[in-house]
This record gives sequence, C-alpha cells and structure tokens, in this order.
Amino acid sequence: MLVGQELLDKARALSNRREDEIARGCGYVGPSGRVLKKSFYKALVEAKGYTLPSASGNAGGGTRGRQAEFRTRVHGNGNLLIGHAYTRRLGLEPGQEFRIELHKDSGSIWLLPLEEDAAMSGDAALSDQTGSDQAT
Repeated sequence: MLVGQELLDKARALSNRREDEIARGCGYVGPSGRVLKKSFYKALVEAKGYTLPSASGNAGGGTRGRQAEFRTRVHGNGNLLIGHAYTRRLGLEPGQEFRIELHKDSGSIWLLPLEEDAAMSGDAALSDQTGSDQAT
C-alpha cells in the first residue's frame, strides 16, 4: 500500500480511471481481494497533510468494526442467539455438543460440554464391560 507522496503521484497518474481501479493500483486491496476504500481515502487525506483523529480517542466508533456487546435478546420465534463472536472467544468449534442447565434462581444458562460426560460415561461403560467379562 502506497503512502505519502508516492501515493499522491500514483493516484494522479491513474486519475482517469474509476475510484476502485485507482485504489487497487495503489495497493489498497485486502486478502480476500476486496478494495479497501476507507483505508485508501484515509491515506490520501494524510498524504495531503491533514491529520485525522486517532480511532482510540474517537468516541463515535473508530475503525475497529463490529464489536461484541455481550447483549442479546430472545427472538420472536423464541430462539436465543449467542453469535460467532462469543463462540470464538470461548474457543468453541462447530459440531461441539453441550448439555444445557437452567438455573432459574439466578436466571443463568450453563452450557456443559458433552465430551467430558461422554468420556466419563464411556469409562463407566468400559469398566462395566470389563467387570462382566471377568465374572464369567
């Protein structure tokens, strides 16, 4: 991604093209191939000598994208959606199974991994099998 005078020169050279083509020609393309227009425009403004407020000091949102809010609501169909941001933070993988425990007194829902339960019940079943084999 070009910056500074190099960016300005390249953008001027491509000025007869569409905005997407100019941004792409200056290297503002993400890993998926999507043109990063916001980053391109920000770099152009900075190359012109203007300073932009930092994202950390900006109470209006910044450039970090969507953030997990730790809030949800029950949908009209009765479903309660947790969302990818939370399952990723917990390190959960597709296909994992859980036992749901409701705690009405505290209004909480616990998700208990079934892998541990299956491993324990599998060990118990194995010991029952072994014990019955020895008895015969």
